[in-house]
Amino acid sequence: MKKRKGYIFTNKKHSQRAVMAVILGLISLVSLGIVVFRSYLGAGETVAGYGFTGLLATVFSLTGLGLGIVTVKNQEYYRMFPVLGIVLNLVSLGAVSLILYAGARL
Repeated sequence: MKKRKGYIFTNKKHSQRAVMAVILGLISLVSLGIVVFRSYLGAGETVAGYGFTGLLATVFSLTGLGLGIVTVKNQEYYRMFPVLGIVLNLVSLGAVSLILYAGARL
């Protein structure tokens, strides 16, 4: 039996907003990882710039989360990048929340 290849033709495309949401999520996670690692190497002694980096990562995450949510509702775009952007930005916001919680407990 010959197996037929199925092709699906669609007008869907990837959203630039969703790609930006993924990029903002990655920037946020990488910058938080670097700040936490550098703080670990300094035995907890940090520079004021690390706090600003955490604040900037939070702003990037909130912006990326907004872009991902707006794009995921639109049916004419693929869903991979918006969902990935939402997940990355939620993980980043969770990491910031965990860092703030751990700092408040000490």
